[in-house]
Amino acid sequence: MSAPTRSDDAADPSSAPLAAYVRDEGVGVRNRVLVVPSVICSHIVAQRIADAVDGAVCAPHDHGCAQIGADHDQTERTLLNVTRNPNLAGATVVGLGCEHLQSGPFAEAVADHGVPVRELSIQEVGGSDACIEAGTEATRDLAAAAAADRSEASLGDLTVGVVGSDLAASTRDVADPVVGETVDALRDAGATVAVAGTERLAPHAEAAADRAASDPVAERLRAAAERTADEPGNVRGLVRRAADLPFDEVVGSWGSAPVEEFVQYGDRVTVDEGLAVVDTPSRFEEATTALAAAGASVVVHVTAEGIPSGHPIVPVLKVTGDGETARILPDDVDVDARSTTPDGLLDELRRVADGGRTATERHGLTKFAINRVGPSM
Repeated sequence: MSAPTRSDDAADPSSAPLAAYVRDEGVGVRNRVLVVPSVICSHIVAQRIADAVDGAVCAPHDHGCAQIGADHDQTERTLLNVTRNPNLAGATVVGLGCEHLQSGPFAEAVADHGVPVRELSIQEVGGSDACIEAGTEATRDLAAAAAADRSEASLGDLTVGVVGSDLAASTRDVADPVVGETVDALRDAGATVAVAGTERLAPHAEAAADRAASDPVAERLRAAAERTADEPGNVRGLVRRAADLPFDEVVGSWGSAPVEEFVQYGDRVTVDEGLAVVDTPSRFEEATTALAAAGASVVVHVTAEGIPSGHPIVPVLKVTGDGETARILPDDVDVDARSTTPDGLLDELRRVADGGRTATERHGLTKFAINRVGPSM
C-alpha cells in the first residue's frame, strides 16, 4: 500500500492507513516465524534452522542453563512473551535435552497462548544434523501456514517501543524533543507506547513517581528508581549523567503523558493505550528484547553514536540528533532529527509499519539479549 498524498489540510499522519497483521496478541507489522533456543547450547542449531527458511528469524541468547530463581524466571518469562509478539506467526522451540529451561514444557506454555509452535531437542532427535533437518522442515511448515493477508490499520492500533542509548547533548536537545512529541501524538491517536531505560529514574525517584497516573504505579516507579540507584555495573555512567540533569530532560523522549503502567522485565503491557514504562536498562539489545516481549511491533531507537544493530523480532527505526553521526553513518541511520518534525517521524514510522524496511533490516544486522538479574553459575 503506497503512502497517501499529503497536503496542508491532510489528516494526522498517525491515523493514515497502513496494512498490518491483526493477530490475537495485537497488531503486527511483520509476518515472521521465530526459531527460539531454550538454552545457549542449542542456539547455533537454532540459528542454522532459521537461516534455512525464508521468513524465519532466530533469537540466540546466553541463558537457559544453570540459572536459578529470579534469573531463570526472567529468562523463561521473556522468551515466552517474545513468542507472543504480534510480528510472529509461530515459533519453533529448539532445546538440547538436559537444560534447566526444558524445551518441551516451554513449548507447551507457548501453545497455551494460542501461538502455533513446534518443538524438538538435539538429544532426542539424534544430534545436531538431525535436529537441523527436522527443525528446518517444521519451521517451513509454520512459515507456509503463516497468514499472508494484511488488514487495514493505523499507527494508533500499534504498540510502539522507544529506547534511548545515551544522554548526549544532541540526544537531549535535538532528537528527544522530536521523539517525545511523536510519542504524544501516538498516544493521542490511541496507541500504546512502551518506553525503556529505568536507570534514568535512579536520581529522580520522586519526580518519576509524580509522573504516575495512579498511586500503585507511583510506588513501582519509586521502588525501581531506588533499586537501580544501588545496582553496580555499566548502568552507573548513565545514572551519574542523569543525576546532573533535570528529570524532564532525562526522559524527554517519553513525551508528556502520565505513566499508566510499570511493566516488569519480560512481561507484557496490559493497558490498551497510553504510556507504559518497562523495567529495563537502556542497553539497546536488552531493552529492545524487553520491548518486544512487552508487545511492541516496532521500536524507535534514539542514538547519538549511531549503533547499527537491529533486532530479529521488531523493525528498529534509528533516530539521531548528532550531525557527525548522521554524516558518517548515512546508511545506518533512518532519521536525522535535525531535519525532521514529529509529523515527519510519524510518516517514517507509518512507512516502516506498512512494510518498508529500516536500515538495519536492509543490512540484516540484529542482536538479541536478555537482561540478567544476577550472575549465572
